[in-house]
Amino acid sequence: GGIMKKAKEITVLCDAQVSLVIFSSSGKMSEYCSPSTTLVKILDRYQKSSGKKLWDAKHENLSNEVERIKKENDNMQIKLRHLKGEDLTSLHPKDLIPIEEALQNGLAGVRAKQMDYLKMLKKNERVLEEENKRLSYILHQQQLAMEGNVRELEHGYHQREREGPPQMPFAFRVQPIQPNLHQNK
Repeated sequence: GGIMKKAKEITVLCDAQVSLVIFSSSGKMSEYCSPSTTLVKILDRYQKSSGKKLWDAKHENLSNEVERIKKENDNMQIKLRHLKGEDLTSLHPKDLIPIEEALQNGLAGVRAKQMDYLKMLKKNERVLEEENKRLSYILHQQQLAMEGNVRELEHGYHQREREGPPQMPFAFRVQPIQPNLHQNK
């Protein structure tokens, strides 16, 4: 604790950049870094001043890769803003041509997808209309058959009263007619 207090005092009294890292025997880490800097900045400054390599080539390659990815991300963010129609005033007219082509290609893709969806809906509509016609025909045939059975039953009851012996009721079986699959709407 005393060492940490002294590091803070040196920072204030001497206007110095101080960084302190302590590992106890149990493995607990304590650290202090001047408010005006970071540990990485102090280590980089130490490396430059002493000429000693603190980072091996692997770490430098990773650092370079991170920087490259950050730049790529920034460029992609700028391109995305341009595609959204933002910050176009900073572009040269010849830079606008690829953006326009990309937007036209995207629009053509969206329209093609919408047309596919519309075709699918119309096909489903035709299938449902044909199914509705077929079911309507079957229902109509069943209603006719039921009306015929009622007439037969009424007629049969009147005959029984006249004739005497009961008759066996007729059974009707409706045969659905298949719709002509070759007709198009």
